[in-house]
Amino acid sequence: MSPAVGIRGFDAGGPGILEGMSTPLMVWMRQHDGVAHSRDLREHGYSPYEVRKAVDAGELERVRRSWLLTPHCSPDRRAAAAVSGRVTCVTAAARLKLWSGESSGVHVAVPPTSSRIARPGLVLHWSAGPVPVARFTVDDPVLNVLHHIAHCLAPSDAVIVWEAALRRTLVTLPQLRRTDWRSTAVDDVLRRVGLLSDSMLETTFLAIMRSCGVEVRQQVLIDGHRVDGLIGERLIMQLDGFEFHSTPKDRRRDLRQDARLALLGYTVLRFDYQQVMFDQEYVQQTILNAVAQGLHLARRR
Repeated sequence: MSPAVGIRGFDAGGPGILEGMSTPLMVWMRQHDGVAHSRDLREHGYSPYEVRKAVDAGELERVRRSWLLTPHCSPDRRAAAAVSGRVTCVTAAARLKLWSGESSGVHVAVPPTSSRIARPGLVLHWSAGPVPVARFTVDDPVLNVLHHIAHCLAPSDAVIVWEAALRRTLVTLPQLRRTDWRSTAVDDVLRRVGLLSDSMLETTFLAIMRSCGVEVRQQVLIDGHRVDGLIGERLIMQLDGFEFHSTPKDRRRDLRQDARLALLGYTVLRFDYQQVMFDQEYVQQTILNAVAQGLHLARRR
């Protein structure tokens, strides 16, 4: 073999000689997100000598004696291994692109028997989700993530995460309904979750309306076209996400639709992403004022 070519078929001109000379152990570790329990390594055929050699070479780091991490292991999984727990709740939801809100730390699920000592930078969850989990897993299953979300976030925020999971087909509504949650917090979220919200924008808008007691019917068919929301008989809500409302052509289409609905006797209120997500008081007050003026009621001739 030429010295310029790494072992196991790796090309030294690619990622580099060190990568090309990776041992089977380190290849396995990379394939498992850079974290593993020593028992898992033994069960997959890696001897204590191989592990010790990798630790001595600085390729692996021991945490709590039995956890092994590579230098490239993500901070959240490293935090989970440090308490023999699993990444869950909003931390896992952010990784799955279901949640973009702020978090006070890394959320980790731990067994109910774990010590309840506070740890800086960690938010520990002791309750058990509905899905059994292997002892040495550092990532919670999605159903368990949703379980912790329902207990940790306000119901309106939890609904956003749950519906995002539905839209990404990580779960299905029948699956959610058939799961044995045994949790009143989850039951509250599940009652609010639906399939008609096709974006986080609509889910957030519905949460705003629920908070002030206004009932909105979604995706109502009017004159052959669906509207985002209808309050009462005549007050229409249209929500402009960036994807379908960002060009002059889109704007002209929206104006034509608003004019058509106005000529049919409807009042149309249109809100964009910025208003719904970051100026919710304006959205709420505008709609409440419209309702106070009776714009949601059909005019009697």
